[in-house]
Amino acid sequence: MKIGLKITFLGCGTSTGVPLIGCRCKVCTSDNIKNKRTRASLLIELNQKNILIDTSTDLRFQALANKIEHIDAVLFTHTHADHIHGIDELRSFNFIQLSEIPCYGSEETINQIRQIFSYIFTDNFDGGGKPILRMHTVSSKFNIHGLDIVPVKILHGNPIIFGYRFGNIAYLSDCSGIPEDSKPLLKDLELLILDALRYQFHPTHFNLEGALKAVEELKPRRTIFTHMGHQFDYEEVNRDLPEGTELAYDGMVVET
Repeated sequence: MKIGLKITFLGCGTSTGVPLIGCRCKVCTSDNIKNKRTRASLLIELNQKNILIDTSTDLRFQALANKIEHIDAVLFTHTHADHIHGIDELRSFNFIQLSEIPCYGSEETINQIRQIFSYIFTDNFDGGGKPILRMHTVSSKFNIHGLDIVPVKILHGNPIIFGYRFGNIAYLSDCSGIPEDSKPLLKDLELLILDALRYQFHPTHFNLEGALKAVEELKPRRTIFTHMGHQFDYEEVNRDLPEGTELAYDGMVVET
Protein backbone atom coordinates (compact mmCIF):
# COMPACT_ATOMS: atom_id res chain seq x y z
CA MET A 1 0.00 0.00 0.00
CA LYS A 2 1.40 3.37 -1.01
CA ILE A 3 1.78 5.87 1.82
CA GLY A 4 3.11 8.76 -0.23
CA LEU A 5 6.74 8.67 0.88
CA LYS A 6 9.57 9.69 -1.39
CA ILE A 7 13.00 8.42 -0.35
CA THR A 8 16.21 9.89 -1.79
CA PHE A 9 19.61 8.37 -1.17
CA LEU A 10 21.68 11.51 -0.72
CA GLY A 11 24.77 9.40 -0.15
CA CYS A 12 25.45 5.66 0.02
CA GLY A 13 29.18 5.59 0.73
CA THR A 14 31.30 4.59 3.67
CA SER A 15 33.19 7.06 5.87
CA THR A 16 35.91 7.75 3.30
CA GLY A 17 33.54 8.24 0.41
CA VAL A 18 34.22 6.73 -3.01
CA PRO A 19 36.59 7.40 -4.72
CA LEU A 20 39.08 7.33 -1.87
CA ILE A 21 41.74 10.01 -1.86
CA GLY A 22 44.77 8.71 -3.74
CA CYS A 23 43.27 5.34 -4.72
CA ARG A 24 43.69 4.10 -8.29
CA CYS A 25 41.56 0.94 -8.09
CA LYS A 26 39.06 0.20 -10.86
CA VAL A 27 36.09 1.45 -8.81
CA CYS A 28 37.75 4.67 -7.68
CA THR A 29 38.77 5.45 -11.28
CA SER A 30 35.48 4.29 -12.80
CA ASP A 31 33.51 6.59 -15.09
CA ASN A 32 30.23 5.09 -13.87
CA ILE A 33 28.44 7.77 -11.82
CA LYS A 34 26.92 5.00 -9.70
CA ASN A 35 30.41 4.25 -8.38
CA LYS A 36 30.71 7.80 -6.97
CA ARG A 37 29.52 7.59 -3.36
CA THR A 38 29.25 10.45 -0.90
CA ARG A 39 28.82 9.77 2.81
CA ALA A 40 25.64 7.95 3.84
CA SER A 41 22.48 10.01 4.35
CA LEU A 42 18.80 9.71 3.45
CA LEU A 43 16.03 12.22 2.75
CA ILE A 44 12.38 11.37 3.49
CA GLU A 45 9.72 13.52 1.82
CA LEU A 46 6.09 13.43 2.94
CA ASN A 47 3.41 16.07 2.39
CA GLN A 48 6.03 18.63 1.30
CA LYS A 49 8.04 18.09 4.50
CA ASN A 50 11.69 17.02 4.38
CA ILE A 51 13.11 14.76 7.09
CA LEU A 52 16.86 14.19 6.93
CA ILE A 53 18.65 11.19 8.40
CA ASP A 54 22.12 12.27 9.53
CA THR A 55 24.07 15.38 8.57
CA SER A 56 26.79 13.75 6.53
CA THR A 57 30.17 15.29 5.85
CA ASP A 58 28.92 15.93 2.30
CA LEU A 59 25.62 17.59 3.21
CA ARG A 60 26.27 20.85 1.36
CA PHE A 61 27.08 19.03 -1.88
CA GLN A 62 24.14 16.65 -1.43
CA ALA A 63 21.69 19.49 -0.84
CA LEU A 64 22.85 21.32 -3.95
CA ALA A 65 22.85 18.18 -6.10
CA ASN A 66 19.31 17.25 -5.04
CA LYS A 67 17.94 20.80 -4.92
CA ILE A 68 16.98 20.59 -1.24
CA GLU A 69 15.80 24.00 -0.05
CA HIS A 70 14.30 23.18 3.33
CA ILE A 71 14.86 20.69 6.16
CA ASP A 72 11.96 20.23 8.57
CA ALA A 73 13.59 17.71 10.94
CA VAL A 74 16.76 15.66 11.38
CA LEU A 75 17.10 12.12 12.72
CA PHE A 76 20.55 11.16 13.99
CA THR A 77 21.68 7.53 14.06
CA HIS A 78 24.95 8.03 15.98
CA THR A 79 27.89 10.41 16.26
CA HIS A 80 30.62 9.06 14.02
CA ALA A 81 32.14 11.87 11.98
CA ASP A 82 30.72 10.88 8.60
CA HIS A 83 27.19 11.06 10.04
CA ILE A 84 27.33 14.36 11.92
CA HIS A 85 30.14 16.57 10.60
CA GLY A 86 27.87 18.31 8.12
CA ILE A 87 25.76 19.71 10.96
CA ASP A 88 26.95 23.27 10.38
CA GLU A 89 25.32 23.21 6.94
CA LEU A 90 21.93 23.25 8.68
CA ARG A 91 22.43 26.98 9.30
CA SER A 92 21.80 27.60 5.58
CA PHE A 93 18.33 26.13 6.04
CA ASN A 94 17.83 28.28 9.15
CA PHE A 95 18.61 31.33 7.01
CA ILE A 96 15.95 30.28 4.48
CA GLN A 97 13.31 29.09 6.91
CA LEU A 98 13.83 31.68 9.67
CA SER A 99 13.11 28.98 12.22
CA GLU A 100 14.93 26.40 14.31
CA ILE A 101 15.25 22.82 13.12
CA PRO A 102 14.15 19.99 15.44
CA CYS A 103 16.68 17.15 15.76
CA TYR A 104 16.09 13.68 17.23
CA GLY A 105 18.32 10.91 18.53
CA SER A 106 19.13 8.71 21.49
CA GLU A 107 20.08 10.35 24.78
CA GLU A 108 23.72 9.39 24.22
CA THR A 109 23.75 10.75 20.69
CA ILE A 110 22.13 14.06 21.60
CA ASN A 111 24.48 14.54 24.57
CA GLN A 112 27.53 13.80 22.41
CA ILE A 113 26.40 16.24 19.72
CA ARG A 114 26.03 18.93 22.37
CA GLN A 115 29.60 18.24 23.50
CA ILE A 116 31.24 17.89 20.08
CA PHE A 117 29.54 21.01 18.69
CA SER A 118 29.35 23.00 21.90
CA TYR A 119 29.58 26.31 20.00
CA ILE A 120 26.08 25.64 18.63
CA PHE A 121 24.57 25.45 22.09
CA THR A 122 26.34 28.32 23.86
CA ASP A 123 25.73 32.04 23.81
CA ASN A 124 29.49 32.69 24.02
CA PHE A 125 30.20 32.32 20.32
CA ASP A 126 32.16 34.87 18.31
CA GLY A 127 31.91 34.42 14.58
CA GLY A 128 29.40 33.97 11.80
CA GLY A 129 26.03 32.31 11.92
CA LYS A 130 25.52 28.96 13.58
CA PRO A 131 22.79 26.35 13.31
CA ILE A 132 19.68 26.98 15.38
CA LEU A 133 18.58 23.55 16.52
CA ARG A 134 16.06 22.12 18.98
CA MET A 135 17.35 18.82 20.32
CA HIS A 136 15.00 15.99 21.31
CA THR A 137 15.89 12.72 23.02
CA VAL A 138 13.80 9.77 21.81
CA SER A 139 13.64 6.12 22.81
CA SER A 140 10.31 4.90 21.44
CA LYS A 141 7.82 5.71 18.68
CA PHE A 142 7.32 9.41 17.96
CA ASN A 143 5.64 11.43 15.23
CA ILE A 144 7.02 14.09 12.91
CA HIS A 145 4.65 15.88 10.55
CA GLY A 146 2.20 12.97 10.57
CA LEU A 147 4.83 10.26 10.10
CA ASP A 148 5.26 7.69 12.87
CA ILE A 149 8.95 6.94 13.42
CA VAL A 150 10.26 4.05 15.50
CA PRO A 151 13.87 4.02 16.72
CA VAL A 152 15.39 0.56 16.23
CA LYS A 153 18.40 -0.41 18.34
CA ILE A 154 21.15 -2.03 16.25
CA LEU A 155 24.76 -3.04 16.84
CA HIS A 156 27.61 -1.01 15.36
CA GLY A 157 30.33 -3.26 16.69
CA ASN A 158 29.89 -3.12 20.48
CA PRO A 159 27.99 0.18 20.68
CA ILE A 160 24.22 0.29 20.32
CA ILE A 161 23.05 2.93 17.85
CA PHE A 162 19.73 3.74 16.18
CA GLY A 163 18.24 2.68 12.94
CA TYR A 164 14.76 3.97 12.16
CA ARG A 165 11.52 2.48 10.90
CA PHE A 166 8.98 4.77 9.26
CA GLY A 167 5.86 3.29 7.75
CA ASN A 168 6.87 0.02 6.10
CA ILE A 169 10.47 1.15 5.51
CA ALA A 170 13.49 0.64 7.76
CA TYR A 171 16.89 2.36 7.51
CA LEU A 172 19.73 0.43 9.19
CA SER A 173 22.99 2.07 8.29
CA ASP A 174 26.24 1.25 10.17
CA CYS A 175 24.85 -2.07 11.29
CA SER A 176 26.86 -5.15 12.27
CA GLY A 177 24.06 -7.00 14.05
CA ILE A 178 20.41 -6.80 15.04
CA PRO A 179 19.51 -7.57 18.67
CA GLU A 180 16.73 -10.11 19.17
CA ASP A 181 14.42 -7.56 20.79
CA SER A 182 14.74 -5.29 17.72
CA LYS A 183 13.73 -7.94 15.19
CA PRO A 184 9.96 -7.69 15.89
CA LEU A 185 10.19 -4.01 14.90
CA LEU A 186 11.43 -5.09 11.47
CA LYS A 187 8.61 -7.39 10.45
CA ASP A 188 6.54 -6.96 7.27
CA LEU A 189 8.83 -4.43 5.61
CA GLU A 190 8.21 -3.29 2.08
CA LEU A 191 11.71 -1.83 1.97
CA LEU A 192 14.79 -2.52 4.07
CA ILE A 193 17.77 -0.19 3.60
CA LEU A 194 20.73 -2.03 5.08
CA ASP A 195 24.45 -1.61 5.64
CA ALA A 196 26.69 -3.74 3.38
CA LEU A 197 30.21 -2.35 3.55
CA ARG A 198 32.30 -4.77 1.49
CA TYR A 199 32.96 -8.47 0.81
CA GLN A 200 35.41 -9.06 3.67
CA PHE A 201 34.46 -9.30 7.34
CA HIS A 202 34.39 -6.01 9.25
CA PRO A 203 33.95 -5.72 13.03
CA THR A 204 31.46 -2.84 12.96
CA HIS A 205 29.55 -3.28 9.69
CA PHE A 206 27.78 -6.07 7.88
CA ASN A 207 29.76 -7.38 4.97
CA LEU A 208 27.72 -8.53 1.99
CA GLU A 209 27.41 -12.09 3.29
CA GLY A 210 26.18 -10.88 6.68
CA ALA A 211 23.74 -8.44 5.11
CA LEU A 212 22.27 -11.17 2.90
CA LYS A 213 21.82 -13.42 5.94
CA ALA A 214 19.92 -10.62 7.71
CA VAL A 215 17.71 -10.19 4.64
CA GLU A 216 17.00 -13.91 4.59
CA GLU A 217 15.90 -13.76 8.22
CA LEU A 218 13.85 -10.53 8.08
CA LYS A 219 12.28 -11.26 4.67
CA PRO A 220 11.52 -7.71 3.46
CA ARG A 221 9.86 -7.41 0.08
CA ARG A 222 12.75 -5.31 -1.25
CA THR A 223 16.23 -4.55 0.09
CA ILE A 224 18.65 -1.80 -0.92
CA PHE A 225 22.22 -1.91 0.38
CA THR A 226 24.01 1.27 1.46
CA HIS A 227 27.15 2.52 3.28
CA MET A 228 29.41 0.83 0.72
CA GLY A 229 33.13 1.05 0.12
CA HIS A 230 35.24 0.96 -3.02
CA GLN A 231 35.31 -2.84 -3.14
CA PHE A 232 31.88 -2.82 -4.81
CA ASP A 233 31.61 -2.09 -8.51
CA TYR A 234 27.95 -1.14 -8.96
CA GLU A 235 27.28 -3.09 -12.15
CA GLU A 236 29.24 -6.20 -11.19
CA VAL A 237 27.79 -6.60 -7.69
CA ASN A 238 24.24 -5.68 -8.68
CA ARG A 239 24.25 -8.27 -11.46
CA ASP A 240 24.98 -11.11 -9.04
CA LEU A 241 22.68 -10.16 -6.14
CA PRO A 242 19.64 -12.32 -5.30
CA GLU A 243 16.23 -11.22 -6.55
CA GLY A 244 14.74 -8.47 -4.41
CA THR A 245 18.11 -7.04 -3.40
CA GLU A 246 20.14 -4.28 -5.02
CA LEU A 247 22.76 -1.62 -4.37
CA ALA A 248 21.93 2.01 -3.72
CA TYR A 249 23.52 4.85 -5.65
CA ASP A 250 23.72 8.54 -4.88
CA GLY A 251 20.56 10.28 -6.05
CA MET A 252 18.51 7.08 -6.17
CA VAL A 253 14.80 7.77 -5.55
CA VAL A 254 12.22 5.30 -4.26
CA GLU A 255 8.53 6.14 -3.89
CA THR A 256 6.26 4.10 -1.69
